[in-house]
Amino acid sequence: MRKVIISVAPVAGSDPLIPEQLAEDVAKCAEYGASMCHLHCKTREGKLTPDIGNLVQAFEKILEKTDVVVQASTGGISEMNIEQRCYPLEYQKVESASLNGGSTNLGEAVYRNSFDDIRYCARACYDRLIIPETEVFDIGMIHNVELVRKEVPMRTPVIYNLVFGHKGGMQPTIEALMAFRSFVPKDALWGITHFGRDNWTFLAAAVAAGASIVRIGFEDSRYLKEGIMANYNYEEVRYLADLIHQMGMETATPKETREMMGIPEKRNT
Repeated sequence: MRKVIISVAPVAGSDPLIPEQLAEDVAKCAEYGASMCHLHCKTREGKLTPDIGNLVQAFEKILEKTDVVVQASTGGISEMNIEQRCYPLEYQKVESASLNGGSTNLGEAVYRNSFDDIRYCARACYDRLIIPETEVFDIGMIHNVELVRKEVPMRTPVIYNLVFGHKGGMQPTIEALMAFRSFVPKDALWGITHFGRDNWTFLAAAVAAGASIVRIGFEDSRYLKEGIMANYNYEEVRYLADLIHQMGMETATPKETREMMGIPEKRNT
């Protein structure tokens, strides 16, 4: 039976990162089928920071309760350079990390990711046996990464997260999804993020079209159902897991997720 990875990104934009509160929610997310947790390196007040102390504390508290795959972000709009953005990779328990595939308008801000940035982040991941998940906001970014693959050898499968819904990026239409998906290399895995989501139809279409990873959580949307916002991330995970099951598929366990993503055995100890 086909397995789908649920990745939870539980902390919205400028919201605070409070480890003690977050751990309970993420543990419940895991109970309902999430197998990976994606966090930005933020202060308790919600500001992006090169100081990884609070991020480490959050993941440590999460891992006391559940065995989710640890995914650190190397992105976000800030004044940090790419070296500072990659500081979270120094945390020994990071198994996967975001690798941004190019520059774009992200809302009203310019999100800068030069070819030098892409190469630096890719090397920083692979030097540490961390599997990157490449965030792509338009079709051209897939081409960017394929060019970088010629200079920085990448493990197979390369993982693409197709991001829809941001002002300045691809929008969540079926036509855009099918066009975007058609450019993903045949030997790659691909997943989906729908920022600003106000329904579930686009995520369902992506799963039906072959998405191996679906990201959910407050970083992208608090929407639960018409007229209702979720109070906790696990409510969204539970809804998505039910949807996946109704489509005749299963949610991947953390062990299955590591196998699907090609996370080296060394990262699992």
